[in-house]
Amino acid sequence: MRKPIIGITMGDPASIGPEISVKALTDPKVLDMCDPLIIGDAAVMEDAVKVVCPGQVQVRAVKSVGEAVFEPGVINVYDMGLVDMDKLEYGKVSAMCGEAAFRYVEKVIALAMDGEIDATVTNALNKAAINLAGHHFAGHTEIYAHFTGTKNYTMMLAHENLRVVHVSTHVSLREACDRVKKERVLTCIRIADEACRKLGIEAPRVAVAGLNPHSGEGGLFGREEIDEIAPAIEEARALGINADGPVPPDTVFSKARGGWYDIVVAMYHDQGHIPLKVTGFVYDPAKGRWSNVAGVNVTLGLPIIRASVDHGTAFGHAHQGLANPISLINAIEYAAKFAIYS
Repeated sequence: MRKPIIGITMGDPASIGPEISVKALTDPKVLDMCDPLIIGDAAVMEDAVKVVCPGQVQVRAVKSVGEAVFEPGVINVYDMGLVDMDKLEYGKVSAMCGEAAFRYVEKVIALAMDGEIDATVTNALNKAAINLAGHHFAGHTEIYAHFTGTKNYTMMLAHENLRVVHVSTHVSLREACDRVKKERVLTCIRIADEACRKLGIEAPRVAVAGLNPHSGEGGLFGREEIDEIAPAIEEARALGINADGPVPPDTVFSKARGGWYDIVVAMYHDQGHIPLKVTGFVYDPAKGRWSNVAGVNVTLGLPIIRASVDHGTAFGHAHQGLANPISLINAIEYAAKFAIYS
């Protein structure tokens, strides 16, 4: 069985994206699981090689997937030629880099939709930069939804055995509460169950978090659990999904880490993000830097596979050779698994 071809966006050219891409694509584990293709600028990737492993790897610029040569020591770059290296300033927000980062995403989506690649992985882009370039999207998820024509989708975060999907993400907390409706919760339960099956989990156990403290305490602290969440769980069970809840949000993630559940449906952005980042992000105060930035962001419900790093552009560390590639490696691993099991 051939290895899946994974298209990986370079991310914002002024970010750590190029550097961690070099580090990931020189990792034998990555080359064993897939055939990786960077969507970006060859000149920027060559500059990153000089910082990470000078003289140890060749950057091969290609204009089509068919031109790529997947072998150790070669980093294939679908060369978009969008960056003027004389104007590139690492660690700086710019319209040029925002435009480039946006076009990389647009191209990787097109390649996947056309069936030229099996899955996509995204490095971080900067929202201010893409907006300077005239592209008014809240982030990758919304870009993917727009270019694939997808309405029902959700974000999944994953680190080790902890997986979380979200009923809502990039909205205010006040609006997030208003979005906890039976149909949306049920949609997320179904997507969560399907995602686990695509990862090879035959009988997923889905935990559904409550919205309010103590899951509302029987209506004392709110009725969303009674009126919206519990009915969604009951309907999911009628469909044959092993859904449990509403589980109090202050214990559900510890239970999932302990093996009670395969995935958790969180009601809003921070409810799901905080436990993932507490476990996956480790700061070393003695060294004054992050020793581990692990975790994967997957957009579920799309007609194509999309996984992403679970961190930002880290402009303050760009082009220094210090950035940790573990989140990107994790994302590539998830994308490869989805490509194999889907």
